[in-house]
Amino acid sequence: MSMIVKSKVEVPELIEKRRGQIIKAAIELFGKHGYHVTTIRDIAKRANVSIGLIYQYVSDKEDVLFLAIVEVLDSYARSIPEAIDGIDDPLKRFCTAVRAYCVVNGERVDATVLTYRETKSLRKNRRNLIKEKEVETNKLIAACIQDCVKAGLFEPVDIELFTYQIVMFSHAWALKAWRFRNLMSLDDYVDRGLNLMLNPVLTAQGKRAFARL
Repeated sequence: MSMIVKSKVEVPELIEKRRGQIIKAAIELFGKHGYHVTTIRDIAKRANVSIGLIYQYVSDKEDVLFLAIVEVLDSYARSIPEAIDGIDDPLKRFCTAVRAYCVVNGERVDATVLTYRETKSLRKNRRNLIKEKEVETNKLIAACIQDCVKAGLFEPVDIELFTYQIVMFSHAWALKAWRFRNLMSLDDYVDRGLNLMLNPVLTAQGKRAFARL
């Protein structure tokens, strides 16, 4: 994605650091005031950097929005494999992957909401890149589902639809944070959600395994 957003600075470590500052400030302001109202000047002030410095790392405000949305999707791509690494049991791996997905949304509520609200503001080629990244993340969940089916823990299911059921469940923690945070913790949300989603698809063997988790 670095090739999509040009930087006048060529030091990778510095690009990562400065863009991290810019993205963090932008997400906060986009969430509070909206993408279209927020200016580069606003972002520079919130990030405690100069306007000129921002333009060393991005060309315009759309670059900032794109980088912010990409960072959310990259968080899924990093967090899910890290969480399930070394877990051999298919059902435990599935549940851990779902929890990791939800944790990212719990930690980045504003960024998740921004992704839903403002992806449409990106140019078409960038929207397509965002879609491709979403599909790559979905493959991580789909693989966990497929492993559970192969192990006889899940009944044969429509993997595409079940994957998106999980995706929407995970995003809902952020999208409806105003409601869920008043009712339960994130751990409770995941536990209750897994019970609802898994009861219809678990085999007898799967139900016994799930009871042991």
